[in-house]
Amino acid sequence: MWTGIFPAVTTKFTEDDRLDHAEMERCFALQMEAGCDGIIVGGSLGEGPMLSHDEVIEVFRTARRVAGTKPVLLTVNEAGTREAASIAKRAAKEGADGLMVVPSSIYHTNPEETVGALKAVAHAGGLPVMIYSNRVAYRVDVTIDVMRELASDPLFVAIKESSDDIRRSTEIINAFGDRFDLFTGVDNLAFEALSVGAIGWVAGLVTAFPAETVAIYQLLKQGRRDEALAIYRWFRPLLDLDVSTYLVQNIKLAEVLAIGTNDRVRMPRRPLSGERRTMVEKIVRDALATRPELPKLSVAKAA
Repeated sequence: MWTGIFPAVTTKFTEDDRLDHAEMERCFALQMEAGCDGIIVGGSLGEGPMLSHDEVIEVFRTARRVAGTKPVLLTVNEAGTREAASIAKRAAKEGADGLMVVPSSIYHTNPEETVGALKAVAHAGGLPVMIYSNRVAYRVDVTIDVMRELASDPLFVAIKESSDDIRRSTEIINAFGDRFDLFTGVDNLAFEALSVGAIGWVAGLVTAFPAETVAIYQLLKQGRRDEALAIYRWFRPLLDLDVSTYLVQNIKLAEVLAIGTNDRVRMPRRPLSGERRTMVEKIVRDALATRPELPKLSVAKAA
């Protein structure tokens, strides 16, 4: 159902902490123009949890306008299954193409609870679901056995694999073949995951460097591994910024330097400052100074 590059887009705010829809439209359009294949809003490790349900829906509407016919997924990341089911229902009414669902952001569910919660949310929304498997961040492991319990339910169509263990990608393919659309969710493991069979990448630094991200995916898809690897090696210091407590601030600062936007965040986060800001600026500026020339690719544009 889904394949390719799906940016986990950042949320833009005005100086008085309101949603900046005009800037989001501009930034989301850059993703579509570069050839990205969909959009995911309300990221659970991003600023999704700092948004009200109404704001998440507003961001979704903006993404929906920009994406054209390409899929837009809404992230469901709630402590309680009741609340998760509620936002899933709203997403369906708004025309979401699917949901990316975290089992629980606070309580560490056991396998039976994990299956039950994911099914409850999926059936509340009635939409295709990408299971977000991230045992590092959420301490809930969506194991092969859990996936097996979910495989008989047609609403579960994809897995965002973020266990930080590249072996898990092969284990999923060995267990299920192409039953699930396998996406990698770890920026600095993307080349490795795509090389062993993942068919999509839920990407972070793509919001600042969309063309390079798309190029890596497309080149691998075309069997041009060495060209893809050269770009990936250049990209790695930037991709490492996604694997951090400060990933939102890191990515937004990269966006400032690469696409000319702002790095406003919602409290309790604050923009990077001091030595950390200097370090990230150097990484981004060094990458910009050595930015590779990308090969010509035939990539579908947004409708």
